[in-house]
Amino acid sequence: MYVGGTLDIPQKTEGILNLEGEKIAVFTYKGGKYELPYEQVTILEYGQKAGRRVGAAVAGFATLPAFGIPGLIALFSRKRKHFLSIALTDAEGKNQAIVLELSKGNVRTILRTMEARTGKRVEYESEEAKKNVGQ
Repeated sequence: MYVGGTLDIPQKTEGILNLEGEKIAVFTYKGGKYELPYEQVTILEYGQKAGRRVGAAVAGFATLPAFGIPGLIALFSRKRKHFLSIALTDAEGKNQAIVLELSKGNVRTILRTMEARTGKRVEYESEEAKKNVGQ
């Protein structure tokens, strides 16, 4: 599920994250799809709370689309779920953020694949989060 971020996708939009492409991940949802070139990813973060690091990066951006600061605060209040936060620079050089809620059974596979495809190490929001995925 796309929980929020700076993309023009409604918050809490369910979809499928396809990581099979060697250069591009695709999030397909009702009404569209978003293509994420792995080379544009700057930060990957996993945790049981929506990424504070990515949230801080987004909060520092000059403009926040409809997501806004209240949306960031709402993201931080979630507990006991699995979030992958992705910071990236888009084709126009603008900083973007994506926060996805992952299903428990896919967390390890998604994290390993994202690390392999992006060349970035996943950062963990806490030691507890790291233990939950066997790190």
